[in-house]
Amino acid sequence: MSLLTKGIGLAKKAKHQFQDQIRERTPVYLSPVRRIERVATEERVCAMTFDDGPCRLPASPDHFRGKALTLVLAETLERYGAKGTFDVVGDTSANYPDQAGKHGSASWGGVAYDHYPDFGKDSEGGAVHCPELIARLLAGGHEITSHTYSHVLFGWKPLVYGRRKYLQGLEPVVADLKRLHETLEAGWGYPIRLARPPHYVDGIKGGFTSYDAYALMGYQYMAASFDGAGWLPLASYEAEVEATWRPMEKLLLEDPDAFCGQIIFQKDGFNMARRTPVADGLDRQLRLLTDHGYRVVTVSELLERSPFRDLGQADETGRAAKRLLGQGWCVAFQDNTLRPEETLTRGEMAMMAYGWETARQRIDLVRAARAPFRDVAHRHPYAAAAALAVQTGAMAAVDGRFRPDDPVTAVEAAQLLSTRLGRTPPLEQWSSVKHGAFLRLAAELLGA
Repeated sequence: MSLLTKGIGLAKKAKHQFQDQIRERTPVYLSPVRRIERVATEERVCAMTFDDGPCRLPASPDHFRGKALTLVLAETLERYGAKGTFDVVGDTSANYPDQAGKHGSASWGGVAYDHYPDFGKDSEGGAVHCPELIARLLAGGHEITSHTYSHVLFGWKPLVYGRRKYLQGLEPVVADLKRLHETLEAGWGYPIRLARPPHYVDGIKGGFTSYDAYALMGYQYMAASFDGAGWLPLASYEAEVEATWRPMEKLLLEDPDAFCGQIIFQKDGFNMARRTPVADGLDRQLRLLTDHGYRVVTVSELLERSPFRDLGQADETGRAAKRLLGQGWCVAFQDNTLRPEETLTRGEMAMMAYGWETARQRIDLVRAARAPFRDVAHRHPYAAAAALAVQTGAMAAVDGRFRPDDPVTAVEAAQLLSTRLGRTPPLEQWSSVKHGAFLRLAAELLGA
């Protein structure tokens, strides 16, 4: 491994550690868009995602008689009865003028922009140029998700990609997402439901994030919990292939249930050394998982089996939350947890009931810098939902104050549920209302 490659690997590791530390210190709010890394399940079922395709170029080195890389991956999955989730781009051919970056570096495919499958070979990749591969994936029962149309960064990323161009605000980000969405709908009648931002860059100019963009699109944020490797060049191709399956083997030997509910990250394209270890490593990965009794399903099927990170469908609260989720309720925190034993606050209750339908209003409040209440800032994640809760009469604000952090009372819970669902619940003798109890009561009223 070169010093440059080691530096890239260390920089990315440092970035992830830094992001983890930031997440630990940052308050987590209920959100219509959940970051889905893994889900709670005792079943031996997991998902695999493949970024940056489709790719018409053959594997490198090519051990598959010139077959398109994406076809190699699909056929390998299908030999094991597995279904993949292909996180595709639309077309990177407009990402010029640009110049090729240094081979083996993070800018290998372009200094200012990404180009897939390679610099100057944009016509060999993406949904626009490879419709036959999209059709083949869908015919094989695989899932298509959005890695954006152009794979241009959502915002500035000084570490590793400091020279990269990025989209200049929320509207350009949403326009790029819509372009790929409409391409899939027009060409195949296929509705995208999940998305992953290029290089996991979430910040958007103007004080917004990928979560705002995905809320406007009706998407969920598809992350991953296990790195299938293959993207970082090593000393040899053989070492890169081994890196795709050896950590998986080690983890399974330590704990055969370790991959229950996991989402595994993979590449549908070249690594920084223009090699494709995933082409030869995928078979070994699938053999390991199959030998341990796992099924590999699409991310959407995984979420259908168990939508949340902390509670599965064997739990009554998990089942109640899933039912409310299907009715447009905002039941989970941004990290995809339910936290059933936490005390429910007024702001959280408003968000649960009105979070999805106020996604656009939240953006309007931020842009207008207009606070809806004396004690709720315009940038507060619950500002728009709280405003609608008061407008509909589901909640009250006295003297212009909403008191978003105050615990919900039983009377307040009954008032909101009566307004939102048209059914009045019995007043429980709650000293405080827990998230789990509220979710179960709301789901029960929904089915009454």
